[in-house]
Amino acid sequence: MTEAATMQFHPQPQAGTARPWAFPAPERSALDNGLTVLRCHRPGQQVVAVEVHLEAPLDAEPAGLDGVATIMARAFNEGTDKHSAEEFAAELDRCGATLDAHADHPGVRVSLEVPVSRLPKALGLLADALRAPAFADSEVERLVSNRLDEIPHETANPARRAAKELSKQLFPATSRMSRPRQGTEETVTAIDSAAVRAFYEKHVRPATATVVVVGDLTGTDLDAVLADTLGAWTGGTAEPRPVPPVTADDTGRVVIVDRPGAVQTQLLIGRIGADRHDRVWPAQVLGTYCLGGTLTSRLDRVLREEKGYTYGVRAFAQVLRSAPDGTGAAMLAISGSVDTESTGPALDDLWKVLRTLAAEGLTDAERDVAVQNLVGVAPLKFEMAASVAATLADQVEQHLPDDFQAQLYRQLAATGTVEATAAVVNAFPGDRLVTILVGDAAQIEEPVKALGIGEVSVVTG
Repeated sequence: MTEAATMQFHPQPQAGTARPWAFPAPERSALDNGLTVLRCHRPGQQVVAVEVHLEAPLDAEPAGLDGVATIMARAFNEGTDKHSAEEFAAELDRCGATLDAHADHPGVRVSLEVPVSRLPKALGLLADALRAPAFADSEVERLVSNRLDEIPHETANPARRAAKELSKQLFPATSRMSRPRQGTEETVTAIDSAAVRAFYEKHVRPATATVVVVGDLTGTDLDAVLADTLGAWTGGTAEPRPVPPVTADDTGRVVIVDRPGAVQTQLLIGRIGADRHDRVWPAQVLGTYCLGGTLTSRLDRVLREEKGYTYGVRAFAQVLRSAPDGTGAAMLAISGSVDTESTGPALDDLWKVLRTLAAEGLTDAERDVAVQNLVGVAPLKFEMAASVAATLADQVEQHLPDDFQAQLYRQLAATGTVEATAAVVNAFPGDRLVTILVGDAAQIEEPVKALGIGEVSVVTG
């Protein structure tokens, strides 16, 4: 008879004392060349994230050269006065580093991630890219060609096409915001290395730039490393540039981008609203989350769970441009897709959701779940250095105080149901929304007209 096996049970681990969490507070300084530095020591984060904000906004692009900021941003990765494009890529690879850049309305962002042990070398490469980019004719020509290849794919993508049309509809033709961020076929074709260099020389300089460094900086003399790398970048001061006001036409209307034979309709419904400088922002964030921020929000509960029209509909606010005087703007939008036959009924129910929200308001339970989701997940959302660095850089480019994100979580927790209701109802008034539908006009035009949510027009493409 064999002896029964015995199991040894170890004591159950005990939970530690909960520690309060707050969004990391950066330390601010400046280099001798005028470059602003934000650093944030995050113990345990051995991959350091670096974000550089350059004040080279899209509305500074010369007439007829929309997209030159994007080509310039991409060219930062394509060689310097010390390394060819291939050599530069190889040097980054030896550091285990990644370097990316993109252009948007507030300016150009350059992002670097690298193991902390390779930080000095990687910052040297970043400094070379900003200080003396090669902008070789052959590399710029290749980037222009690549961009031209992207444009037909963007046009074919219903979500991208809807976003392009909404910008065109909302903003006057003279506004840079009315046109594609990365340029059109006509404007990109006109870009060459001389145009890229001229834009760089006019707008890229340390005195108007900010670098954010986040990670475990234990044992790293960051001041010395920055002085030896980005501190060697020189350039003059920039002349103050007037920032045009944001104007938009949110007269309620529907624009159908005709896609004959499409089996789905892409929805994008939007208008312009308050940005993060407005005191209503926390309540607007909370109310918008209740409306369409997650699978349990009102729009999904009706359009997805009850009616089965869609896999999901989202409501969100995206800051377009901010200014210290509060003249910035955010895009307030609802997006999703439905099958063609359900386009009319889905829009009808969506407007019923908005009308019911205005008449009856949010519930305390909805508000509580939204606060729990938005505030409760923050420690996980910002666990990695890259997410902290990106948020700090966002605050810089939007002219917000360094403690804005930390204050926002406290404000969200203190925002009541009535405030959240008022904010979301004001953000999405049923009669002041521009609705873009990318789909088969022959099938959806008449059902949409019958809803009476605004004048309906059809465009091609």
